Amino acid sequence: MNARESLPLAGVRVVEFCQVAAGPFCGMLLADFGAEVIKVEPREGDGLRQWPPIRNGFSENFASLNRGKRSLVLDLKDPADRDVARALVLDADVLVENNRPGVMQRLGLGWDWFGPRKPSLVYCSISAFGQSGPRAGEGGFDLTIQAAAGVMSVTGEPDGAPVKCGVPLADFTAGLYGAFSIASMIARVRAGGPGGQLDVPMFATTLAIAALQTSEYFGTGRNPRKLGSAHPRNAPYQAYRARDAWFAIAAGNDRLWRAVCEVVAMPELLADERFASTTLRAAHQAELKDLLEARFADAGAADWLARFAKAGVPGAPINGYAEALADPQALHLALVQPMTMPGGTDTRTVVCPVRIDGAAVPVDTRAPALGEHDRELRERARQVAGAAGGRTHIEEDDR
Repeated sequence: MNARESLPLAGVRVVEFCQVAAGPFCGMLLADFGAEVIKVEPREGDGLRQWPPIRNGFSENFASLNRGKRSLVLDLKDPADRDVARALVLDADVLVENNRPGVMQRLGLGWDWFGPRKPSLVYCSISAFGQSGPRAGEGGFDLTIQAAAGVMSVTGEPDGAPVKCGVPLADFTAGLYGAFSIASMIARVRAGGPGGQLDVPMFATTLAIAALQTSEYFGTGRNPRKLGSAHPRNAPYQAYRARDAWFAIAAGNDRLWRAVCEVVAMPELLADERFASTTLRAAHQAELKDLLEARFADAGAADWLARFAKAGVPGAPINGYAEALADPQALHLALVQPMTMPGGTDTRTVVCPVRIDGAAVPVDTRAPALGEHDRELRERARQVAGAAGGRTHIEEDDR
């Protein structure tokens, strides 16, 4: 048995009807943990295939979210291709889709069709606002969901223009919730229970990860505010400017606060009533920042970080991705692995960050060319349809 055959989702079959980020990320997580993922694409392919950087005709962005999958091109408005899709889903354990609500039903691929025919199927729908409710029909992208779900209201400098988080967290949060929910449902099915329909709204999952912000609102009745890199309840806990560069420290308790005062050789701060507790330091963090940065101007960021590390105060430089990927811990975790894209271009990718029993997850890093597995998968669909007596077409009572 090879390493991937021992993964938790080995033997699970997934059919993915997704484009761009949230759904494909969900499918990729399942593939990383051993599932066979069939990616159904329109004739022009997933729109992410056109996103730069493109090398030798293949998108690095697409490859980063679609490794380990197989690609099948289908025109889902064509009855014959629709029946191929149905057959593959009936032979699978999971369907993942991220279309607007109602699209899959109109195509004859909704839960209403599959549920009665395969009760063990886990049918996961990822959408902007969910499958029901006053906003269900609206589309959405990471930017608009970050705006609607409050993220942009707490991101950026206090007097700055609205900005989004630089990482598309609304997309990837929905993908993570989707993959976790699918894995949970698979556990139920394996225990003898039914499958079912999962509704994963990006708006709701983005609100759900804002537990600290929503609880602040519930507790105070006030909207949390933008603080830049600072924290509403801890200080010193933000980015500071040294003589040559910015760096961050996180002194989130009284012990670490005393260590900071020792490192900067400012014992008078310990006697300052404004900074006598975590709550008071957070309330007066602007004044504290000015005092600390006046001292930090005496040395470079690396020097200060070395001093804080010796004192046990968590800190870090403000890395770009080049620096983050070269961090010794990233190297130890073997996060960056080689990847060969269709066409033969060699590149790299960040693989699954989780370890199982101390070992890295053996990820299949290859991403598929558009329609690369058409022949094999269409033949599988033909065999499934034959075994089912051809009942993947629309029967009279479906019309």
